[in-house]
Amino acid sequence: MTILHIDSSARTEGSVSRDLSARIVAQLGGGDVIRRDLTEALPLIDEAWIGSAWTPKEDRDPVQRDKLSLSETLIAELRAADTVVIGSPIYNFSVPAALKAWIDLVARAGETFKYTGNGPVGLLEGKRAILAFASGGTAVGSDIDFATGYLKHIMGFIGIHDVEIVAADRVMAQGEEAIAEANAQIDKLAA
Repeated sequence: MTILHIDSSARTEGSVSRDLSARIVAQLGGGDVIRRDLTEALPLIDEAWIGSAWTPKEDRDPVQRDKLSLSETLIAELRAADTVVIGSPIYNFSVPAALKAWIDLVARAGETFKYTGNGPVGLLEGKRAILAFASGGTAVGSDIDFATGYLKHIMGFIGIHDVEIVAADRVMAQGEEAIAEANAQIDKLAA
């Protein structure tokens, strides 16, 4: 089994979402792990990137191929993975900007999804995703949680429909109890 392990918290020390995602990877046990830490800044998509992405592969010049090279690498990591584990805090009711930048680089027409007469179809079928969320005050699944539903939707959009959510939410209010509940969820995960 190959696991793509992505962390998006700006905190590298003392991050609850990083601790949860690491525990998930350990719980799944063995296999190859591809590590992607989004604190290593990803570029935002821009006009040149969009123009490159919409240029047919065979017509791209060297500058366009270079512009898409990181996106190609990130997509290759997704394709190689059987399971995707993403650790994410909930910042201001949504995902961190670094995670949104990753999404923009991997959600590409013709690569991870395609358009059909019946709407978009994800191309990364047969994979599993486990999303580990931590929040200070936002209750996961509440009306003000725009992170978990969004990331679950993105996974489905690119074809990953087997999605589980592990959450240590409202840590500032519930403290260690919230973390213990998330750890109990992780203990029940099957490889």
